[in-house]
Amino acid sequence: MPRPLISERAVLDAASAGKTELVVPPGALITALARDAAKTKGIRFVEEETADSGSLPATVEPKAVPQKTLALGCDHAGFAYKADLEKQAESLGWTITDVGTNSDQSVDYPDFAFAVARHVQRGTVRFGVMIDGVGVGSAMVANKLPGVRAALCPDVFSAYNARAHNDANVLTLGSRTMGIEACKRILAEFLTTAFEGGRHERRVDKIRDVEARFLPGS
Repeated sequence: MPRPLISERAVLDAASAGKTELVVPPGALITALARDAAKTKGIRFVEEETADSGSLPATVEPKAVPQKTLALGCDHAGFAYKADLEKQAESLGWTITDVGTNSDQSVDYPDFAFAVARHVQRGTVRFGVMIDGVGVGSAMVANKLPGVRAALCPDVFSAYNARAHNDANVLTLGSRTMGIEACKRILAEFLTTAFEGGRHERRVDKIRDVEARFLPGS
């Protein structure tokens, strides 16, 4: 399950209600914007289990996501590419979870894009890759899941930027707009590029804050 997310909006709402403490679930992910707002508004974060003690919450790490693990999916349009991309990822040391499809018979890409993204969201894999005809529809599906940042990358630089600057965790590709060799190079770039953090962390936190505003209970 994803960690509870505490956004800037939750802090501002607490301040508007005249509160000086915000009780958060154990292990909650508090965004950088939320921490900045709390400092400005004079609000302390208090972990739910220790609310009576008035102590600040301890840092609780989420369950470790297995490194170099990848969920790989496709629809009928991407099926011809899937095996080659699986071999490419395995050559780089990645372990693959294949979510289908397993033939070129017509299927609906949202089913497989969701399966890939759900593995990423649950933390059973580090990254996800989905291949359909163009990659746009699968990116749309994957980005509906909280915690997933899917990027359609038509070239190597896009893959680098998606990882280094946006901390993308799902890559989508299009078999009808990209050749297989290009897709292999793009996949390799995506899998070997680390998130740079720094100023980009602040911007990714803002993505999380936008997402959190539309989660149930926000």
